[in-house]
Amino acid sequence: MTDLGWPHTTPDSAGPLGWPGRDKPGPVPGPVPVPEPSLPDYRPVDLATDPLPPAPSEPVDRIRQALRDESADTPIGQAAAAAVRVMNPSGSHDFPKPARRRILTVANQKGGVGKTTSTVNLAAALALHGATVLVIDLDPQGNASTGLGAPHSSGTPSIYEVLLDNVPIADVVQTSPDIPSLRTVPATIDLAGAEIELVSVVARESRLQRAIAAYVDGPGSDVDFVLVDCPPSLGLLTLNAMVATEEVLIPIQCEYYALEGLGQLLKTIELVKANLNPRLAVSTILLTMYDARTRLADQVAAEVRSHFGDTVLTTMIPRSVRVSEAPGYGQSVVTYDPGSRGSVAYLEAAREIAVRGASI
Repeated sequence: MTDLGWPHTTPDSAGPLGWPGRDKPGPVPGPVPVPEPSLPDYRPVDLATDPLPPAPSEPVDRIRQALRDESADTPIGQAAAAAVRVMNPSGSHDFPKPARRRILTVANQKGGVGKTTSTVNLAAALALHGATVLVIDLDPQGNASTGLGAPHSSGTPSIYEVLLDNVPIADVVQTSPDIPSLRTVPATIDLAGAEIELVSVVARESRLQRAIAAYVDGPGSDVDFVLVDCPPSLGLLTLNAMVATEEVLIPIQCEYYALEGLGQLLKTIELVKANLNPRLAVSTILLTMYDARTRLADQVAAEVRSHFGDTVLTTMIPRSVRVSEAPGYGQSVVTYDPGSRGSVAYLEAAREIAVRGASI
């Protein structure tokens, strides 16, 4: 090997195949340690410095934490927070109580503008937020009774007996199965003939007024709001409602036809005010079935606001499938789907009504 130019080595120090050996045998090298990879910290600054709270282990705990987290930006978090505000289980979102009892007629001689739907859902929203509400169904169709889960089959004690037989409201009133502070005086199909039967009755236009006064002065003294749902006409039933109340709430559908009959309704209100009930006034106008995709809806809303000013509520009720589905389950939309757009809209409309009433 030395002939080939390799350095001379002794046998003791020679390595295998004549490679130079080590002067001193050393330890056999082990595996080279690999440093653990460090990931960048993508947390926000405040979370990067503060310790994170322990994550909840159970699904129900995670749901409760999501409901408590008011800053959740996810759609499901927003819907959950909206549902909690609507249902108001803790009472922390109660509306202000009215300075005095408010009795409102919900009227519009045009059908399909949302009278009954608005009556049911406004009443439910007010009752869920600290008020005691009485709803009087004065429409022979009985749709308000259906929406509030009140039985109203033929033969059920109803507003018909109150108007024709002088039966006290306390004997026919029903409590809502979903909301204890919400009461209903149902309407049955018998009410369809009341228009004719009232013609020959003495003081026919003030029958409802006397019945409501007797109730709120007695067993219903705790009632804060009375809402009367009227039929789509300007007959004796609607006249009874206007004589019995002090305020008129007019739902207006955001379409052209809804404006055509509005002038006739206002003339009727003025006649009642001049001859039968000087305290009557249009206090609230609610825009319903608003479709933001159409220019017509914006034009109708602008026209109504320019004519009636602050009487029109800021909140508009959008078209919503959930609002239409709820009566099929005998519920208002605020209890059927509290987080839906329609439910939140009616909640805000009820809040506006309550706030206005607190200063009256």
